[in-house]
Amino acid sequence: MRWLKGLILAIILLGVLLVGILFAVNNQHTVPLNLIWVELPPISLSVWLLASLASGVVLGMLAMTGVWLRLRTTLSRAQRLNRQQRKELDRLRVQELKELP
Repeated sequence: MRWLKGLILAIILLGVLLVGILFAVNNQHTVPLNLIWVELPPISLSVWLLASLASGVVLGMLAMTGVWLRLRTTLSRAQRLNRQQRKELDRLRVQELKELP
């Protein structure tokens, strides 16, 4: 079963690589990028598109760090509370067994 999962992953990665190569080959037109206050030098369209994708991924990850940290602290608090309640439950079970005649 593990080899099948690896084979499927390899096929998917090969397909993504092939699409990326075709994308880069078909978008060789040089385009200058005008950002209103600065004009960047002409580079191929595929480089600009891949750079914008990469910057969008990085900015998205940075935007989600606050949510991730909040969820992580909530999880750690819940786990701590769970451990405390389990300890108390175990203590009460032992106490109940000691009280029986």
